[in-house]
Amino acid sequence: MKIEFRKVPTSPKELVTNFDSVKIEGTFCKMSQSLVKIDASLQGKTGIQCSRCAEVEDISIDEKLEFLVSDGIFKDKDCEDIVIEVENGIIDFDEIIESELNSIKSDYHICQNCLNDGENFEQEF
Repeated sequence: MKIEFRKVPTSPKELVTNFDSVKIEGTFCKMSQSLVKIDASLQGKTGIQCSRCAEVEDISIDEKLEFLVSDGIFKDKDCEDIVIEVENGIIDFDEIIESELNSIKSDYHICQNCLNDGENFEQEF
């Protein structure tokens, strides 16, 4: 789902969209001329590769998402919120979901088979 930045309402609007087998559900609204606030949850299942044996295992995702979307470069260095910058004036929620999924998949993950294996293996901290 895509929406033009200039068409985002100032009152919270419902957001429900799916990407693969993951759904984002919540609200979004314009906070200023160049900022949109998104409060949502990311739910579903996705395949993630075991860092030890490379087998793919389905995991459940249930994460709270709270961030701002900026139309252009965001310059407030004191802001502690997560800010996603868009340059073309279009908010692409599918791209946001895909980015969140890639972030989850890049984490270190050990599948149930390897956890139950009991064999020693090197682990980085």
